[in-house]
Amino acid sequence: MGKSLLPPDSGGGDNIEPVDLKKALEERYLAYALSTIMHRALPDVRDGLKPVHRRIMHAMRLLRLNPDQGFAKCARIVGEVMGKFHPHGDQSIYDALVRLAQDFSMRYPLVDGQGNFGNIDGDNAAAMRYTEARMTDVASELLAGITEDAVDYRPTYNEEDEEPVVLPGAFPNLLANGSSGIAVGMATSIPPHNAAELCDAALHLIDNPDATDEKLMDFVQGPDFPTGGIVIDSRAAILEAYKTGRGSFRVRAKWQQEDQGRGTWAIAVTEIPYGVQKSRLIEKIAELLMARKLPLLDDVRDESAEDIRIVLVPKSRTVDPGILMESLFKLTELESRFSLNMNVLSRGRVPNVLSLKDVLKEWLDHRRDVLIRRSRHRLGEIERRLEILAGYLVAYLNIDEVIRIIREEDEPKPVMMARWSLTDTQAEAILNMRLRALRKLEEFEIRKEFDGLSAEKKQIEALLESEAKQWKTISWEIQKIRRDFGPEENKELGPRRTKFAEAPDHDLTDIAQAMIEKEPVTVVVSEKGWLRAMKGHLTDHSQLGFKEGDSLKLAFHAQTTDKILVFTTGGKFYTIGADRLPGGRGHGEPIRIIVDMENDQDIVTAFVHESKRKLLLASHQGNGFVVMEDEVVANTRKGKQVMNVKSPDEAKCCIPLVGDHLAIVGENRKMLVFPLAEIPEMARGKGVRLQKYKDGGVLDLKTFAIETGLSWQDSADRTFTKSPAELTEWIGARASAGRMVPKGFPRTGKFG
Repeated sequence: MGKSLLPPDSGGGDNIEPVDLKKALEERYLAYALSTIMHRALPDVRDGLKPVHRRIMHAMRLLRLNPDQGFAKCARIVGEVMGKFHPHGDQSIYDALVRLAQDFSMRYPLVDGQGNFGNIDGDNAAAMRYTEARMTDVASELLAGITEDAVDYRPTYNEEDEEPVVLPGAFPNLLANGSSGIAVGMATSIPPHNAAELCDAALHLIDNPDATDEKLMDFVQGPDFPTGGIVIDSRAAILEAYKTGRGSFRVRAKWQQEDQGRGTWAIAVTEIPYGVQKSRLIEKIAELLMARKLPLLDDVRDESAEDIRIVLVPKSRTVDPGILMESLFKLTELESRFSLNMNVLSRGRVPNVLSLKDVLKEWLDHRRDVLIRRSRHRLGEIERRLEILAGYLVAYLNIDEVIRIIREEDEPKPVMMARWSLTDTQAEAILNMRLRALRKLEEFEIRKEFDGLSAEKKQIEALLESEAKQWKTISWEIQKIRRDFGPEENKELGPRRTKFAEAPDHDLTDIAQAMIEKEPVTVVVSEKGWLRAMKGHLTDHSQLGFKEGDSLKLAFHAQTTDKILVFTTGGKFYTIGADRLPGGRGHGEPIRIIVDMENDQDIVTAFVHESKRKLLLASHQGNGFVVMEDEVVANTRKGKQVMNVKSPDEAKCCIPLVGDHLAIVGENRKMLVFPLAEIPEMARGKGVRLQKYKDGGVLDLKTFAIETGLSWQDSADRTFTKSPAELTEWIGARASAGRMVPKGFPRTGKFG
């Protein structure tokens, strides 16, 4: 008979329990989210560590890997952490350990590593069986006093052992080393800072508990990354970030121009932004070079050894180094943004976004808790020792009697306790005393130790009673940390590495052009609205091919760095970079793919954008106005509505302004000439009436200088010019009907 699939107590029933799926999912997802937030991704504000780092520190202390002791294999440390405290994969524990030892990841490394612990190029560390580690002085400060009941302990995952809930944290680790992590529904990102500056701010906060974030920023200027770099945010932006606990910092590489002799030069980059892998950065620059996105750059070389040195060679000696670097900052990780989100476990329990002041305040409160707990622990030790010393004194004064009782009595302890009214502890201490200790049992020595401990007890009791004394002691401890890790004593870790500067002002168009290789092209627009850019400046347009039923509308010369303006019948202007136009192979692309143009609109004209120029716009019904060309440039695919036209009217002409008069011809072949001064200049609108028609609309218009006369070309390419005197009968007021065109005017009604 096969095994029964029912549970033994089922009694044959199906034993199915209905569960509300929504409720069950909510409960379980919440439990998972809380576990991730509390026990994995967010650091504790008090010691700045996540559980995995805290467990590594604790395990290294148990293995006695102090800064003045020898190293131990990392595999040994990882095994200890995994076996006793951290039930996760060995690789994840080793990765955390490796990061704590990397001087380019940690501003103040907590682990002193021996062997290959990876590098700034992003190469991995050697396997844990090859590398060795011990704690650094910073780690010792984080653990200082842990044996003196400074913090609470909790059972480990299998309840066989105990681990600290938080470390005493004498070093301001959260801000000094920073942290980043992604939990569920929240994340944290804190950049590293300078420990000496943090200590100065904390000392100021002890003396002035109401100090503002602004005042604290006199001490903490901003982030201090282990890899240096330059922060280019304004002081106001940094202050806002520290006040709210949210913001970001723009960090740039540090570079200088180096003279190579004979007028040539190169740029050397010596510091790169924090968290950027150098090899990836150089690969990216090389890719952009190959793709011809960096026309000002000729070559990139990595000459780094222990320190970073990336050499950038310009295309020619005439290149502006500032603009070359700006183009690189825009396209590569030579400039990166480090976000600030000070989301930490406040008081070890509540995830909260804190300001700079809040973080320092919580650290100081934790230091006070630690101080009180250590003091009470020491007080207990002193009281126990004083009790034993009192017992020793009795034994010293009655030494012969004590020896007699021990020799003769079966149970000496109760007899001694009864004889001299000793406590259990005192009697036990006398009985446990070694014979060789009898030699030391001098009244003078005992009384000296007794008096010393009594004095210390008084001091500690005074400390516990006075909050002012507690803060004074904490100040003294923080000053010691500042001295040990400040720039004066500690030349390696102390000095600030990240500098501050304003971003230099460069013309944005110069930078945009620096990212495009300048080449001559011919822009071709077809009647049906297909665009392309042919290489070179073509003069013969007869060879251009088009789709069936399509033909050439217009073609003009441009450079790849130019902006092309396209004006449509709906009165909209679109801006397209000449470098973004499809190439000359094939028929190009319809304009509706390149920009968001309505289906019922067509292209009126397209031309190269020239700054400072003025344009005359006219609609079919004869309305028009003048607009500055810089006003019509659109920054988005949606374009810019400049001329307001209502159906059935539509935009008809767009010509650059030259001269001082306008000649306009209607479909009724009537021509009118009047001064341009009568046409208003606007940024957007319908415009004013240029010429009056009973029916029909504008056919063509031309602007010209009156003293040189009005000229046009006929179908045989002959040029006719009418002098000012000959034009008298056509000159009239704006919005009048005009007169029939002069003799010899082309049949097409166009000025040619």
